[in-house]
Amino acid sequence: MTARLLIIHHTPSPHTQAMFEAVVSGATDPEIDGVEVVRRAALAVTASDVLHADGYLLGTPANLGYMSGALKHAFDVVYYPCLDSTRGRPFGLYLHGNEGTEGAERGVTSITTGLGWVKASEYVVVSGKPSKDDLEACWELGATVAAQLMA
Repeated sequence: MTARLLIIHHTPSPHTQAMFEAVVSGATDPEIDGVEVVRRAALAVTASDVLHADGYLLGTPANLGYMSGALKHAFDVVYYPCLDSTRGRPFGLYLHGNEGTEGAERGVTSITTGLGWVKASEYVVVSGKPSKDDLEACWELGATVAAQLMA
């Protein structure tokens, strides 16, 4: 049986694009077997996408100290339809900000706690241009969450 990892992302800049690509690369590493990686833009994700996934990776910029409106919209769309059916599923977060990211981290933590999702790895939080180490941390995040879904 194949597990499904859903990457819900808002990728409006070259910095978040680089982080997204590193996360996808880690999640799709050839050593990870039996995990299908599905990518959905935050504005396109549906409750069905979330219900049919076994784990989640969330990616967002921090805008004005909070998660992007796109990721917040995704949570608004899926929260109640998925509330009782997705508890206990693992998730990870990568976040890019040029200034304070604490509000975005708090917001995602609050919503995922309400959903009953389990933090699978430390959040990857990057300010400014992602360094080689930052991109490696994104790769590790993708690989860690995907590996937790292997049968």
